[in-house]
Amino acid sequence: MQEYDLSQWVLFFFLYSFLGWIWESCYVSVRKHRWVNRGFMHGPMLPLYGSGAMVVLIVTIPVRDNILLVFLMGMIGATILEYFTGITMERLFHVRYWDYRNLKFNVRGYICPLASLCWGGVFSILMVKVVHIPFEHMVLLIPVTIADILAFVLTIAAAVDFTQSFNEAMDMKRILVQLEASKEQIQKMQERLKDASEEMQDRLKDASEGVQERLKRASEGGVQERLEDSYLLYEERKEMKAAEKQTRKELYLAKIEEQRRERKEQLTQLSEKVEALLRTVRLENEAQESESKGNWRKELAQMRSNILRERQKLGSRTDRNYVNAMRQLRRNPTAVSDKFKNAMEELKKNAEVK
Repeated sequence: MQEYDLSQWVLFFFLYSFLGWIWESCYVSVRKHRWVNRGFMHGPMLPLYGSGAMVVLIVTIPVRDNILLVFLMGMIGATILEYFTGITMERLFHVRYWDYRNLKFNVRGYICPLASLCWGGVFSILMVKVVHIPFEHMVLLIPVTIADILAFVLTIAAAVDFTQSFNEAMDMKRILVQLEASKEQIQKMQERLKDASEEMQDRLKDASEGVQERLKRASEGGVQERLEDSYLLYEERKEMKAAEKQTRKELYLAKIEEQRRERKEQLTQLSEKVEALLRTVRLENEAQESESKGNWRKELAQMRSNILRERQKLGSRTDRNYVNAMRQLRRNPTAVSDKFKNAMEELKKNAEVK
């Protein structure tokens, strides 16, 4: 091997990114029994493989004639790259795009001996002693001007692709954060309302029969009717959707819409319960005013505001955000999230990613 100019290094990077994409896509497709356009980006390239190849070429230049040192240096360089790339991507997106925690002697799931030996050591020997020789010859035959133009065009195309893919990954991160926060908030409000309802029922045992009857009608009658109407409307929509022939994307968005409807229904029920409790407090206040009842009103009013905010957040998650998240998951079916485990499983289920 010899020294290369910047354009040649760039061409090697894209060449090995493309070869890495071929390998990963074929390997994952065979395992998943369906075609998987593997990788973080849309185009046929995996920058981690291109970067790994650059690292291997650089660290093995001084020892390229010693196969043992090529193995060791390449393994060390590739392992360090994989470790810090994994950490950086998880901190940016809260998602692990690969996970070795099911393999022995792994380090935080980012690297493991088996991957280092294969992806680092063996890959380095094949790279330096076999694969790189014909590709080096091919690239060196390209005139300098043409190499500069090719490197420039490929860099621009990759930059556009990376920007779009980065935005998709950020969309998926935002959805994971919002889904997890929404589920936690709804669960907390349900638990608090349950406790509040039980406490209020205990306080109402001493109330007059007439007041109890009024409260019952206020808290149950209208709510029940609205819930029954919502259920009937939901069943009609469900039957209409089942009759339609849907594409994969339409089916995915239909699942997302169904989950939105379910969360809206949860929030509606919570809202109805809050209003019922507020009416209860107001009716009690007609007889007697106290500081504790004033605190009840403040807490319930705050809960009502929280419910309104959750409904607004549901509307802020657009179909485009969900489609971007689906694209990321389909290209990275092994992706996991420790921080947002439940939300990730929900997204994967909707996108039919296994």
